Amino acid sequence: MRDVEKTTLYLPADLQRALRDASDRTGRSQADLVRDALRSYLADQPRPKPTSVGLGRDPSLAGRDAEAWLKERWGRVRRAE
Repeated sequence: MRDVEKTTLYLPADLQRALRDASDRTGRSQADLVRDALRSYLADQPRPKPTSVGLGRDPSLAGRDAEAWLKERWGRVRRAE
């Protein structure tokens, strides 16, 4: 098996029974079932959006001022085509 790290989970009794039953039915280890369930769950989670480049830190700055702010701090502003 590839490199893995041990993690301890505390499960409610009914979930532990369901996991044990699924393991018995499928012949797969409980750890394998948990890994697959976590992979599936995490794959469905939205990706985090990029954070602000600093504009959000200044409450007095409006979106319409963004280009001037960037030009002042970073130099020439390129426009997307």
